[in-house]
Amino acid sequence: MRALLQRVHEARVEVDGAVVGQTGPGLLILLCAMEGDTQDAAEKLVTKISKVRIFKDDAGKMNRSLVDEGGGVLVVSQFTLAADTSRGNRPGFSAAAAPQIGEALYLHAAECFRRLGVATETGTFGADMDVHLINDGPVTIWLDTAT
Repeated sequence: MRALLQRVHEARVEVDGAVVGQTGPGLLILLCAMEGDTQDAAEKLVTKISKVRIFKDDAGKMNRSLVDEGGGVLVVSQFTLAADTSRGNRPGFSAAAAPQIGEALYLHAAECFRRLGVATETGTFGADMDVHLINDGPVTIWLDTAT
């Protein structure tokens, strides 16, 4: 699985002008299930995200995790993280999981955050979404379970 983490002061996602998910301080997580990914991969990625120390401590150093901060997450499915432009200018997405599998893994990842006690909201899988955020930092981290 691939995830792009953005530390945010706040974020929300809208579908057809209606807010479907939002978070205050925490993370906006753009998430892509890749071909061959499993629930185990989703669980490992969620564990990593919950523990990665990208929030400031009292000294201003990135030394605190999402769980330490009590931050929330807004998880947005984004198959375009699987983009491959190695054969030209038009990206290919064949490395992304099939939609049915991708949606199941995306929802499983969100549920894993909830089980950790993290306030979790999501976008709408497969929808044309407008994502609004106020970056904190900005801090943007790329995670990939394949590496």
